[in-house]
This record gives sequence, structure tokens and C-alpha cells, in this order.
Amino acid sequence: MLFVTLMGLIFGSFLNVCIARLPLHESIVRPPSHCPRCCKNIQARDNIPLVSYLILRGRCRNCHERISWRYPAVEATNAFLWLLCVLEFGFSAQASAMAVLCSLALGLAVMDAETMILPDAFTLPGILSGVIWSALSAGGAWPEKMRAAGLSLLWAAAAAGVILLIRAVYWYLRRQEGMGLGDVKLLAMIAAWLGPRDALLVFFLASISGAAYGVVCLLQQKSRTARLPLGSFLCMATLYAVFEGPGTASWYLGLFR
Repeated sequence: MLFVTLMGLIFGSFLNVCIARLPLHESIVRPPSHCPRCCKNIQARDNIPLVSYLILRGRCRNCHERISWRYPAVEATNAFLWLLCVLEFGFSAQASAMAVLCSLALGLAVMDAETMILPDAFTLPGILSGVIWSALSAGGAWPEKMRAAGLSLLWAAAAAGVILLIRAVYWYLRRQEGMGLGDVKLLAMIAAWLGPRDALLVFFLASISGAAYGVVCLLQQKSRTARLPLGSFLCMATLYAVFEGPGTASWYLGLFR
């Protein structure tokens, strides 16, 4: 468990680099990690996940400006999610796959909340990795695995089609964009990984929670419109579906028996 926690923290640190740079179309390789205010490179001793933040008391060693709480929060959350995957699925290939999906969802949730951008560098590889996992996790020989990969692509395309249809209807009624194409690719990624049942659950939960959040925002700003990071709600619902999706679906279907 200690190894899983450490690896989760390390990958969470990498997620922070992606969150900070990908929405700005910057390289995640160069330049090295640096303070966004004084631009001084961060030394190795100050780049230890979670620990360095605590030692430095949340401030840059050079300029003493405050470091965003997002950095330790993402690192700790990612480690926590990886631990949950091991506890839920054991030390297995499924636990590793779900840990990857959780990290993708966490990174995209934060990026959309901060910038309203869902980078292709996360969603498109996410779709591909979902298709690959569907094939690898399918039982049987290669024909069955290829069939599973094809179904994963089909569910991804169907999920994308649902968002595109909603987007088109909204444009027809309001003559303005209601959802971004990033949301289209994100739901396709979720469907590729989780299949149609859990993707539908994710969309339902995200719609309900997003609508509730939107109502609160409208009441606070006394405006008739509000921009919402739908991707963040989709990602949070995905995290729920990873661990509670099958149980929730069984409970719901049991209501009709």
C-alpha cells in the first residue's frame, strides 16, 4: 500500500504539470518545473510531492509567493484514488486500469474547472486507452477481444453523438454554443472505458449536479446565464461510477422488479 501511495503522489505531481501547461498548449517536458511568478527553476528538494509543500509552508523558496493549494490537493487526491482502486479491485490489472482512468478524470476535472478547456492531449489518448482496455479485459481469443474493442468504439461514438445532438438542438433554439467539443470527446472517453450503462449513469449524475450548481450560480449573480464546467461534473461522476456504478445500476433496476 505504501508503494501505491508513493506512486500515486508522484503521478499526481505529473498531473499538476499537465494541468498547468496543457490548457496553454505548452510542453510538459520543457522548461523544467519552475515558479510561475518568479520563473526560477524548482530544485529537486523542493519538488517532492506533498512533502515539499508542507516544508515550505506553501510558499516559493525564492520569491516567497504563495503556492496554490491545488498542487498538494491533486497529489493527495490522486494517491487516495489509487489506494481506493487497490482496495476495490485488489492488486490486479483492473486496479491499474481504473487508476489510469481516475487520474485522467481528476486531471480533466481540474483543467475544466480552472480554464473551461478539456485538452485533446488527455481526451483522445483516453479514448484509445479505453478501447485497448476493453479489448484486453475481454475473455476469449483475439476475435472476442477485437469484438470488445469494436463495441467500445461504438459506445464512444454513440456517446459523442448524444452530446453533438444536444449541442445542435441548443444551437437551433438559442443560436449559441451550449456545449464545447471537449465535452463530446470526454463523454466518448468515458463510454469507451465504462460502457453504455455506466456512461449513461455518469451523464445523468453530471446533468443533475451541474444543473443544481447552475441554479446556485444564477441565484448568486442574479443573471439569466452562467457558464458551467460540464466536464468537471462528468469527471466527478466518472469517479463515482468507477467504484459505485454497478451497485447503483443494480439498485435502480431493482426498483422495477
